[in-house]
Amino acid sequence: MDITGVGSSSYLYGYGISDSDTKNVTGKENGIGSVDENGKQKECQTCKNRKYVDGSDEANVSFKSAAHVSPQAASSAVRAHEGQHVSNAYSKASEENGRVISASVQIHTSICPECGRSYVSGGVTNTQIKYYNESNPYQKELKVTDGIKARGDHVDMQV
Repeated sequence: MDITGVGSSSYLYGYGISDSDTKNVTGKENGIGSVDENGKQKECQTCKNRKYVDGSDEANVSFKSAAHVSPQAASSAVRAHEGQHVSNAYSKASEENGRVISASVQIHTSICPECGRSYVSGGVTNTQIKYYNESNPYQKELKVTDGIKARGDHVDMQV
């Protein structure tokens, strides 16, 4: 928790999703980029069995239980999932008299150790919400003094 001013506080939330197999790959059954007798790339067992799971405490987002996503669809699925976290931050801020200060999404890529293909392996969302405590007498006084300081700032007077 960061205190960003008298009577207000700011919280940084981090959420993420990642594939569950990245650290559990054991061996290269088909070899990197191996092809079958027809010249087509063999089906990679690592990509076929890769599952994505959400590690956050938010109950209303996808991937709460591990689910398979094809390497071709992983990019869209991970971006949509991280977008759910951003949407939740805005909802939470509006419900609790707060304001989203920042929201950033990082999408991670990896190379499959079995087939050598690049794929989206997960993502992380970081949001920062500033909450205002209107019942705090110091916050009320801060608003009054800020109002006094701001009076006349945007006045165009011609004499």
